[in-house]
Amino acid sequence: MDHPHLPTTESAVTALHTIAEEQNREMTVEDSIGADQTSRRTSAGAFTVLDPDGSLPHEAFVELGGAPVVSVRLFPEDDATITVDGVDFHDVPRDAVPAFLRSVYGGLAYVKGKFFPPGQWLIVPLPGDETYRELIPSTLLTPWLARSVRR
Repeated sequence: MDHPHLPTTESAVTALHTIAEEQNREMTVEDSIGADQTSRRTSAGAFTVLDPDGSLPHEAFVELGGAPVVSVRLFPEDDATITVDGVDFHDVPRDAVPAFLRSVYGGLAYVKGKFFPPGQWLIVPLPGDETYRELIPSTLLTPWLARSVRR
């Protein structure tokens, strides 16, 4: 499914702010602006602000309060890492982040256990035919993850 295009990190933060208001959750944002500040620009020299192409990279770390514990790191390269109760979803397209969070908060996300390979997976279906699934790294589930188990 096509998600609304979010051309910048700031537009994604605005979309997340809207979701936080809809879900009545507190939201904190930490911005990193400049090539010497963003996490993926480790080769940038000291006090180097612009990328070689002249652009100004902007990265944001967003934390949303409540259960489940959710954080989103938005990268300048149009992707994000979303953490839901300790489960990391890497390389989520920036345009899919609002739909991802709406699925989590809307009760569509669920935990599924398997005997082989052994483990439990957090599965987040998005509108259309897009699904994200990640292995839960701990054998102990948080209360929110335990409530989300499907057999």
